[in-house]
Amino acid sequence: MIDLSPEQVSDYISKAGKAAWTVEGLDSAVAKRDIKKVGIIGAGTMGGGISMNFATVGIDVVIVETKQDALDRGLATVRGHYQRSADKGRYPQDEVDARMSRLHGVLDMDALADCDLVIEAVFEDMELKRTIFTKLDKIMKPGAILATNTSALDINEIASVTSRPQDVIGLHFFSPANVMKLLEIVRADHTADDVIATSMELARTINKVAVLVGVCPGFVGNRILYARRMQAMELLNEGAMPWDVDAALNAFGFRMGPFQMSDLAGLDIGWKKGATTTNPIRDALCELDRRGQKTKAGYYDYDGRTPIPSDVTANIVRKVTGVSGGTPPSAEEIVARCIHPMIDEGLKILEESKAQRASDIDIVWLNGYGWPADKGGPMLYGDMIGADKVLATMEKIGAANERFAPSATLRRLAKDGGRFSEVEPGG
Repeated sequence: MIDLSPEQVSDYISKAGKAAWTVEGLDSAVAKRDIKKVGIIGAGTMGGGISMNFATVGIDVVIVETKQDALDRGLATVRGHYQRSADKGRYPQDEVDARMSRLHGVLDMDALADCDLVIEAVFEDMELKRTIFTKLDKIMKPGAILATNTSALDINEIASVTSRPQDVIGLHFFSPANVMKLLEIVRADHTADDVIATSMELARTINKVAVLVGVCPGFVGNRILYARRMQAMELLNEGAMPWDVDAALNAFGFRMGPFQMSDLAGLDIGWKKGATTTNPIRDALCELDRRGQKTKAGYYDYDGRTPIPSDVTANIVRKVTGVSGGTPPSAEEIVARCIHPMIDEGLKILEESKAQRASDIDIVWLNGYGWPADKGGPMLYGDMIGADKVLATMEKIGAANERFAPSATLRRLAKDGGRFSEVEPGG
């Protein structure tokens, strides 16, 4: 357990942010590929947002959709974003047309042939992505970078359908992609050094905070998020309500808790009517057309965008869990149950060398997930509270679910001392 002043936390974050730009073992003199024209596959929320990053800095973009109405809708949404910014005085009105002139909508992937970089931003379906990359392999010119915006899927599998896996990389933007600063750059097994170097430099060009990570389910950010989400759901089985969990994490410093975040994203992501998933509470809510903020009801009821605890949800939780009474977990226990697994998941990521350094994990969570800056990131927060406290939580959770068994590194830190924020890759 280490007491850190606000100035020390701020200094750590500053140094961590600078360190994230350094790719270990990459020759700084490696020649970078020229990126003058970018292709985006998909004009939806992600594709449109990604395209704005490039058009804003003067790079021409070709956006591919399968249907004209979807293309028109996507381009109209982008124009709307630009127009609202101009109306607020962020840039002159004529800049809207200037930026839109760099966006070229098409319905044929062959139009991507002369792009230097293409980013696939379609639905999270492996077979769909494999099909697209098979086509791109035939269409794209030699030396073009083939990127996927997948948030969790195996990029090695995606690369395997091409004859040029060295040109394939993950560029995981966060929604809304035209606003969020984080860009997870995901290195696959065969990604070439110059592709990595080019991607890191491109992140600077489009004003992102880049962190290089490795391939594993969810990469760094979402893998840790999944650990928190699993514990949040388990807390409902122990008498907590969604708003209890969110309130505890709001008090910890998160602007949104896991259930508020789910409502914002949409509960029906990955769900279709009649589906039975591993989350029966979500299934029941969706069947009632409670799919989040967009339907004005999800885990919460909504007055505009204001979430209100819902009797409907409470009854569903009680019915699904079978828990109708007793004392729910305290706010302190909720925080420990949600936050401590995030810290240990970070250690497991480092053990597997899927992050370059512990502080990179903190930069991911500070810039992509709203981790409270005064607590420095999951790894620095581990230093603040101490390994013994984290281990006690993980031993309790791990006894009930082997998935959460404490990492070897956590046990070592608890026994021998040392800082979470200084753990090296490989453990």
